[in-house]
Amino acid sequence: MSGPLAGVKVIDLTVNILGPVATQVLGDMGADIIKVEPPTGDPIRVMGPSRSPAMSVFFLNTNRNKRSVVLDLKQPEALQALLTLIDGADVFVHNMRIGAAERLGLDHATLTARNPRLIYAAATGFRKDSAWRDKPAFDDVIQGMSGIADLHARRDGKPGFVPMVIADKFCGFALASAIGMALYRRERSGVGQEVHVPMLETMLSFNMVEHLWGATLDDTSLGLGYVRMLTPFRRPHATADGHICLLANTDEQWARLFVAMERPDLANDARFAKLAQRTLNVAALYEIVTAVMATRTTAEWQRRLDAADIPNGAVLTLDGMFDDPYLVETGYFQHVQHPSEGAMITTAVPTSFSESPGSIRRLAPRLGEHTEEVLREAGVPEAAAARLAS
Repeated sequence: MSGPLAGVKVIDLTVNILGPVATQVLGDMGADIIKVEPPTGDPIRVMGPSRSPAMSVFFLNTNRNKRSVVLDLKQPEALQALLTLIDGADVFVHNMRIGAAERLGLDHATLTARNPRLIYAAATGFRKDSAWRDKPAFDDVIQGMSGIADLHARRDGKPGFVPMVIADKFCGFALASAIGMALYRRERSGVGQEVHVPMLETMLSFNMVEHLWGATLDDTSLGLGYVRMLTPFRRPHATADGHICLLANTDEQWARLFVAMERPDLANDARFAKLAQRTLNVAALYEIVTAVMATRTTAEWQRRLDAADIPNGAVLTLDGMFDDPYLVETGYFQHVQHPSEGAMITTAVPTSFSESPGSIRRLAPRLGEHTEEVLREAGVPEAAAARLAS
């Protein structure tokens, strides 16, 4: 069975993390992703352990369901070959600076004049029509500028980063989503369009859902930052033998939790009886929960909380996830054989479609593995395709 994007051809000029995450999502959903790389390859090819050159684990985790084409765009023949690929494509996606794309003749106006149905998609640090359109940005910069680093300061006293490339990954998913929306509109209108994802504004939108807080009412004196998120007691609770995560939300859930904790009296405490009061006194409430959780083992708490229908879960370590019964049951971690890299573990496609499920059809490509194949498919003359692939 084919994924929902089967038949969609994507020319992918992205590197590093954000863009490759976006195009991997599209590839998992059935699109044919042509990853066009410089002769040196995507820089992420050398980040992390590897069994062979230019095939790092970071690259393997962000570039499945793609074919690799190497083109040196400084060479006129290579640039012309890329234009030929774009002429036959549904989507062109890059994360170059806007000015760099313009200098190469890979701007929206030029490419859509050649291919009016093209979805032209890009992600950069800042809005394309701003004075900062060519200002460089990476994940750490955006975490700082979007207020994420300040959340750590509000809770722990000093700014900090989320220990993952959260801005790159989230913006990658946002870019994939936007491309899907543009493809849907094209099916109704017959015309392509330009899609641009600015990292800063995207992460501000992500962050401010809850943390705009009182300023939503145009009054910063009402405070910024969702109080519950910022209490130092909002963290996995230590048990007698590990850690557990739990969250009650409604008044009814909290009442059941208090019974499970053998503290039914808390349901009558004016600070905790209703949602509005719990929000104001959440630090004191979480401090009590933390103290009680330490009195039993994780397994004992899971039995009690499951019986009370309270959402909960043990803290899984990164290496402990492979033996987790739920993840084993769902087959989330898949053991596969890469043609050149050998035994690998990869993650399953998480989103399901009843009629057109996504799939893992090919693992990450070697640098330039498909250059001649793809160029010939696109109609590049055989001699030129062979030269460019050599």
